[in-house]
Amino acid sequence: MDINRYTPSYGINQKHIKKLADLSTEELFEILYAAKVMKAKFLAHEDTNILKDATVALLFGDTSLRTRSAIEIGIRQLGGACVDLPYSREDMMAGENIQDLVNVISRYGVSALVTRGISQSDLDGFCAVSGISIINSANEDFMPLQGICDMFTIWEKTGKLEGLKIAYVGKGVNNTASLIMGAIKCGLEVAVATPEEFEIKREALLHAEQYGNIFVTHNPVEAVRNADVVYTDSYDYHCDIPEREREILRPYQVNSTLLSYAKHNAVFMHSLPARRGLEVTADVIDGKNSVVLEQGENKLHTIKAVLALLIK
Repeated sequence: MDINRYTPSYGINQKHIKKLADLSTEELFEILYAAKVMKAKFLAHEDTNILKDATVALLFGDTSLRTRSAIEIGIRQLGGACVDLPYSREDMMAGENIQDLVNVISRYGVSALVTRGISQSDLDGFCAVSGISIINSANEDFMPLQGICDMFTIWEKTGKLEGLKIAYVGKGVNNTASLIMGAIKCGLEVAVATPEEFEIKREALLHAEQYGNIFVTHNPVEAVRNADVVYTDSYDYHCDIPEREREILRPYQVNSTLLSYAKHNAVFMHSLPARRGLEVTADVIDGKNSVVLEQGENKLHTIKAVLALLIK
């Protein structure tokens, strides 16, 4: 389906966003078109008080910089209020009841809950009983908001989605799962190159393959060849990379040599934070083909779109 031939209604049927597999192609397009509107209003300095009198709660069990900033700033730009809930895994293990927690905060007037670092099983528990929308910003399995942001950025930079080739190179992580799901549902050709030791989770790959063919290889050159978009991600956000892992991943570094196998005008993407000299070289991430700053900005607009569509 061609996004440029799609007519949006600016509405989706989903109550929660746990993973991109739950969204149809049409629902993804609805969010992307809403993000386009949000960005246009932002650049025109227009007020968008869609969340006036609404409160959004954040439950983060993991550290964050850009995502937290984008969520908090986005809520305020939409006229809503944001409250940070203290989270402790010890509380959950000590008997904190998910149903009670969600039902109580909804009685406080909270309209939606955005989570990060919450296990998929706990997230499923939240969504099963919640009367308010639950939005998974990231956990160990998926990063759906990043995947939406990436599709919007590609559409914005290239003018289309259907028919493009995107190549992911590096370590198979949660972002990889959301990226390939979003890409395959939006009509992109997808290639993935990871070391055998760090492949994308088989379940996530098989699920994405239900919507289209994905070329999977251990050869980064074969993945990148003739790609319109080349994407890599941090190998580990929170700690140093052991030397053994560095050696395994060294051939997957996105440098000018690897990028030369892509199309001459291919864009480079990275969700940040990035370690220059590890998964990508400075000349690539800071070069003319890089759109990482646009990605970072677009996280704000896509998050605002998701909030606006979910909070009724």
